[in-house]
Amino acid sequence: MIGSVPHPEAPEGNRVPFAVRFIATGFFTGYIPWASGTFGSLAGLLLFLIPGAGGATGAMLPVLLVLGFGIGVYTAGRMADAEGNRLTRSAAAAKALFQPGAHAQADPSIVVIDEIVGMWVSLAGIGTGPAPFITAFILFRLFDVLKPEPARSLERLPRGWGIMLDDVVAGVYANAGTRVVLFLWTLFVNGRGMS
Repeated sequence: MIGSVPHPEAPEGNRVPFAVRFIATGFFTGYIPWASGTFGSLAGLLLFLIPGAGGATGAMLPVLLVLGFGIGVYTAGRMADAEGNRLTRSAAAAKALFQPGAHAQADPSIVVIDEIVGMWVSLAGIGTGPAPFITAFILFRLFDVLKPEPARSLERLPRGWGIMLDDVVAGVYANAGTRVVLFLWTLFVNGRGMS
């Protein structure tokens, strides 16, 4: 894997079906050798913009969230079993800086289905347009890297559960944060303050 840092816990020779790898790696965006989580989040945003999925009507979003989460738990778990805790250099540096300590559960950098679903949670019901999308994207990446509780604790759950749930929590934080930012923007910039 280009740009990856081998991890001693990474099993060798485990194979997973193409469909599992394709989904877990976010249509192979997880193989981008730097900032794979950011590119996975971008893939989530682009999928969200598909008409009827989430952006304009939101009618399919609850279904996509449930299906995406369930499929993500399965595919992320399979990939973690096959890849161990292989991290790209950028992911290893970010974990060392923002999430010090041992990581008992494997969460390879190439798995980005969690970022896709987390991004959908970030965008749920916040409206459409550049301001909500950009704000949600930035806040999701921030909360995904920092992993405030309970995200940090949930990350310790075995297999795909921990991989998916910490990003769902990051998405909830990003969604709430986006709503606050947009409210304050409307109040103080568009509304010219409280005068």
